[in-house]
Amino acid sequence: MLTCILIGFLVAFIFQNLLGVFQILFYVFVLLIVADILLLFVSKGRIEGKRELPDKLSNGDENPIPINISNTYLFTATIKIIDELPFQFQKRDFGLESNLKSGAAKFYNYHIRPTERGSYSFGSLNIFASSPLGLLARRFQFDQAAEIPVYPSFLQLRKYDLIAFSNRLFEYGLKKIRRIGHTMEFEQIKDYVIGDDIRNINWKATAKRNQLMVNQYQDEKSQPIYSVIDKGRVMKMPFNGLKLLDYAINATLVISNIAIKKNDKAGMFAFSNAIQNRVVADRRSSQMNLILETLYNLDTNFVESDFSRLYIDIKRNLNQRSLLLLYTNFETLDALHRQLPYLQAISKNHLLVVIFFENTELQDFASKPPKNTHQIFEQTIAEKFIYEKKRIVNELRKYGIQTILTKPEDLTINTINKYLEIKARGLI
Repeated sequence: MLTCILIGFLVAFIFQNLLGVFQILFYVFVLLIVADILLLFVSKGRIEGKRELPDKLSNGDENPIPINISNTYLFTATIKIIDELPFQFQKRDFGLESNLKSGAAKFYNYHIRPTERGSYSFGSLNIFASSPLGLLARRFQFDQAAEIPVYPSFLQLRKYDLIAFSNRLFEYGLKKIRRIGHTMEFEQIKDYVIGDDIRNINWKATAKRNQLMVNQYQDEKSQPIYSVIDKGRVMKMPFNGLKLLDYAINATLVISNIAIKKNDKAGMFAFSNAIQNRVVADRRSSQMNLILETLYNLDTNFVESDFSRLYIDIKRNLNQRSLLLLYTNFETLDALHRQLPYLQAISKNHLLVVIFFENTELQDFASKPPKNTHQIFEQTIAEKFIYEKKRIVNELRKYGIQTILTKPEDLTINTINKYLEIKARGLI
């Protein structure tokens, strides 16, 4: 009994002392909280921040977003940056953390890759600052509510605008093609000088003037180059987050710019069950802006594309022989055969290039070693579809129709190569 009483007194004594320790710790904690409040909210210093958004974003590309932050506190602040990204990115774990010394400024840069055209809404730029005590954080908000349009890949346009007219073609997969033919138009008759091609001597003019005269020719310029974009359901398929339609749109923007720089006339139109988004081929100064705005508003639908309507429209509206770059997709030979009569009819009066896509996901799947019978069966089907694409190429070439079978990511390079090849061979 005495032992129990002694134990009770001992526990009470310890509890009273612990309670005193807890009270002291609590008061210290409160004092630290107050000190942190004074440092973060009462002192004159603060965090300044600015997010620099561009006028527009480039679809399918890594777009840099710069953030500038400065610290006017008298202490080194621990900061966490949370930018409220547009909902299209579905990113909820975005955050940048760093330490920023007193009086210092720092530049941050992160990248976003949009995969859809349209308007993107940014929220606030939130910066949470903590003192060296690290008990509290103060939030600073900047740059609230910003709307940014996402346009077809103008970054890709700038890239190829530089290299297509330089000597660095091989670095980017572009081929340097020797010019083996000329499409020439008569310019004038002039006096013969040493070095002129004697095959161009004009004997009738020579007889009249009693001296050698030659015909002078110049390369025929301003050929119409049309990008024809299938916006039916076959172009809805995504690869690497980007629809086939958007790959075609980005390539159209680049090839139109190069065609104009090469003194050709660039135009475009899209089709599914109707012909829409038409831009008549021209090379005026405002042409590229008109094409860009038209491509920005172009989207797929879920109907089957009507190639007969495409043929009728081309026959009615394109009187001059033109280069037609047709962006579409065929998965089977049967799908091609249904449209082949219309493609043949179009190619009689125009130089038609049918551009369609490899299924890179099927190729990746077919290249992996199978682990069981079921995977062997699936790979056999995948290889059948891959072989079917090659048969489509051969079938089109059999009827004299130019083709490009390309990976989606290589579409722009391969289209430029084909255009330069056609120009070099004088096919148009």
